[in-house]
Amino acid sequence: MSIAKIIWLVSVLAAVALSFVITGYNPAILAVLGLASGWFLDGDHRRGVIIAAVFLMVGGAASLNGIPAIGVHLGAILVSLGAVFAAASVMAIVRTLVERIMPSKT
Repeated sequence: MSIAKIIWLVSVLAAVALSFVITGYNPAILAVLGLASGWFLDGDHRRGVIIAAVFLMVGGAASLNGIPAIGVHLGAILVSLGAVFAAASVMAIVRTLVERIMPSKT
């Protein structure tokens, strides 16, 4: 298993766990994990992560809140995942910008 997959797995597990536990550092933890996850994004996957982040932040995370009994919990998990995806998107945008500005080393 590659380091990228491990970081994404840890990010998803942290997003799920932090949906139910309030540490006071939840946004910072999710942001750092998201930035680390975004660093290891392939160029082909960057657009998909950015689209997923926008969708989750615009309202996709709250769409499950109407399901009785588990909807609120699923919504909280998706909000946490949205935070991870948002931070990963920021890193993907910065990496893309740097790759376009800096000369290639070939």
